[in-house]
Amino acid sequence: MAQDDLILITGATGFVGAAVARAAQAAGWRLRLTARPGSNRANLAGLGAEVVYLDLNDPGGFPAALSGCRYLLHVAADYRLWVPDVAAMRRVNIDGTLALLRAARQAGVERSVYTSSVAALGLTGDGSPADETTPIRPEHHVGAYKQSKYDAEQAVRALAAEQDIVIVNPAAPVGPGDIKPTPTGQMILDAARGRMPAYVDTGLNVVHVDDVAAGHFLALAKGRRGESYILGSENLMLRDLLALVAAQSGRRPPRLRLPVAGLMPIAWAMERIAERTGKPPLMTPDVLNMARKKMFYSSAKAEAELGYAPRPALAAVADALTWFRKEGRLA
Repeated sequence: MAQDDLILITGATGFVGAAVARAAQAAGWRLRLTARPGSNRANLAGLGAEVVYLDLNDPGGFPAALSGCRYLLHVAADYRLWVPDVAAMRRVNIDGTLALLRAARQAGVERSVYTSSVAALGLTGDGSPADETTPIRPEHHVGAYKQSKYDAEQAVRALAAEQDIVIVNPAAPVGPGDIKPTPTGQMILDAARGRMPAYVDTGLNVVHVDDVAAGHFLALAKGRRGESYILGSENLMLRDLLALVAAQSGRRPPRLRLPVAGLMPIAWAMERIAERTGKPPLMTPDVLNMARKKMFYSSAKAEAELGYAPRPALAAVADALTWFRKEGRLA
């Protein structure tokens, strides 16, 4: 594996994709990055890489994007917790992914790394950390995004019987470059602004986005074909994550815990309004149903097989807040 080989990174305008691109540039890789027409290219500034326009709904552009590439890191995805058109999300996350990976094989790409998500994995019944072998039940995949990522991962696993593909499953990434921001980033931003007076009793695995990026290249170099690797770090209850944000922002942490059941009617109403207006709701029943589970995961497999070594959640939160301040989103 020579770093002067050409590597294609999809989704480089996004949060995780941009972190992967930055890591590749720092390591000296020759880069070709993809961007959708009309997408925000702020995360590409300073990378000095070749940029090609690519739409996962248009396989006609795949051969040119892949031409001459030895490796593919497929990070791009439609990541939204509410969508007005579920079929459109599935076309991108499932059909587009499979078409791109098949095109990579035809183009002579030696190895591909597919960015899945912990959303595609199972959860334990007692709140202990899940891993890549935890049994998956239908109730774990609440909402269109989780279901699409689960179905996509199963299809990619089948495809790995025919070509060299490694799968990575990032947890909840936090850190610099969250331009949208992601749902987790928005929550951290709201908490830092003092706009989260309450919380629900849930948990998540928080990981620095740059550690997720490093994990992609460890998977490229050391991952076993057809295997999946969780890229996470620290399991935190939501109240503890918000306390970290408060301590870094000079705010008081929220102390009011809200019951999920009591919020359901509000979430239902917000979703009905969103269906009429097309504007994403602040809260949905699916999001609340996800909050009933502690989304805790173990990265032990990636640590043992890849040498993955993530930093603590505190570092991820601190770097995220520093970046938000630099971008003028925090006073």
